[in-house]
Amino acid sequence: MGSVRWAFRCGSWTPSRSDWLFAARCIQREEKDRIGQFAFAKDAKAAMAGRLLLRRFVSERMGVPWSEIRLERSPRGKPYLAAPLKVISGSTPEPPAWSFNLSHQGEYAVLAAEQGLQVGVDIMKTSMPGSSSVPEFFSIMTRQFTPYEWSVIHSAGSEHKQLAAFYRHWALKESFIKAIGTGLGFNLQRVEFHVSPERLTWDHVQCQTKMHLDEEEEEGWVFEESLLDADHHVAVALGPTDKPGSTSLRPLPLPPAAFTLLSFSELIASASPLTEEDSSYWDSFRMKAEAPQRQRDAHTSR
Repeated sequence: MGSVRWAFRCGSWTPSRSDWLFAARCIQREEKDRIGQFAFAKDAKAAMAGRLLLRRFVSERMGVPWSEIRLERSPRGKPYLAAPLKVISGSTPEPPAWSFNLSHQGEYAVLAAEQGLQVGVDIMKTSMPGSSSVPEFFSIMTRQFTPYEWSVIHSAGSEHKQLAAFYRHWALKESFIKAIGTGLGFNLQRVEFHVSPERLTWDHVQCQTKMHLDEEEEEGWVFEESLLDADHHVAVALGPTDKPGSTSLRPLPLPPAAFTLLSFSELIASASPLTEEDSSYWDSFRMKAEAPQRQRDAHTSR
């Protein structure tokens, strides 16, 4: 059973002209065009990193040559591999299918993939609300968590610790929703997390958190939680390939895999160009502001 956990620090990535143009040549034309439409460099870099992470995974772990990878998006925007894999002939058993998922927020883009299991990943940065106080922000988000979850969040301590608890719960819920492929119509109060009281650290992946769906504990799901740094929490949801609540469970991976932080050179190690160089793509990118003014002000004030 294969397992992949990769991260790339796209927030601090300052690509050179040659790096940006090479990266643009190594993704599908429609993805390149979509990334070029982002107003801010931060969003363009995160999207580019996500495409490269996904193509690296398909090439290196699924064995599809870079030039033959064809990625499409579902109606809900989830990427999937459109090109069929080669059929294994003879008596060789077919390996378990891969499931993969991407997330980017704050300073990082992350990819999680697993064989034989559903996988969803979400990363959240603990940051102060931009235009409201923490109590006001929590009031707006009241319906997203159960009374039990709110009691855990409010009992975390200082406002910053409460925010960290909030984003921890949010990442857990998002990872599950992304794993099962459900969109915005899912009632988040149907899912309640009982998080481990053990403090999250950088060097340890926790799997003690339990999920209740419609007030029943889901034994077949495991949630990996870890920190990429002091402000970034990542959650990976792993569950059976059938629907939640099924009794047909599959073995879950042990021990849990930690995220590997990739450099840009590692990110493109197996990449090959798909299109010709377009110098205007760099001209457009370098004219973009890094982020909205409010985000830049928040970053410089820390």
